[in-house]
Amino acid sequence: MASNTEDRLAALEARINLLEDHNAVRKLQHTYGYYLDKCLYNQVVDLFAEDCEVQFHGGVFKGKSGARRLYIERFQKAFVGGRNGPVFGFLLDHPVMQDIIDVSPDRKTAKARMRCLMMQAGTHDNAIDPNSANQPRLRQWWEGGIYENTYARGEDGKWRIKILNYRALWHATFEDGWAHTKPTFVPFLSKTVAQGDPLGPDELYEDKWLWPDTHTVPFHYPHPITGEWVTKEELHDPPKGDNGISAFADVKS
Repeated sequence: MASNTEDRLAALEARINLLEDHNAVRKLQHTYGYYLDKCLYNQVVDLFAEDCEVQFHGGVFKGKSGARRLYIERFQKAFVGGRNGPVFGFLLDHPVMQDIIDVSPDRKTAKARMRCLMMQAGTHDNAIDPNSANQPRLRQWWEGGIYENTYARGEDGKWRIKILNYRALWHATFEDGWAHTKPTFVPFLSKTVAQGDPLGPDELYEDKWLWPDTHTVPFHYPHPITGEWVTKEELHDPPKGDNGISAFADVKS
């Protein structure tokens, strides 16, 4: 009886540990979102592991130095003039939702898929100085994206972001909506540091797309009922004009 009780207690302890890890990873990712919303880029970088990787809009930024190059040298200077924190009249909110988090049985790593809806880069009229030659960015848009991230638990027991894989999927102007978005509304990164962009990524990746392409970022988990994985063919939309869809052919805009 004692052995059976000990086994049950050990199993419950293991389940509690995984639940605590699950909550810690979720808190970590949502903390990232809150810091990013308010341009707290120094705090953002501190959430990453030393050997991290940031996959962003066609480029791969490697290690903590790569993360600093993206968030501090690129974003911080471009969006908030080099300070750490928000500036008057600049909006960059992006709620993170639909978390699916899986912690490995050994509790050393975890994976998560989350959705993001961003209100991006708009500058309020009152933030514009008509006498300044260096005007802030006026462009504003909607952005939808997916995170498929990997996390690692350090020797100190704290979870950090190991691989942040953010894929922007679609953009839309507030005025015209997504039905009229031009291809590559936000151009992909095209040059690495070695190719002459001092703020560029360490590498470029080819598997990238934007609306109106509707490819799907691969899932880190199989189907919860069948155990099957979504195939590569199912993840990618067919070529334009070859999908056989006619359900909306008579719908007028």
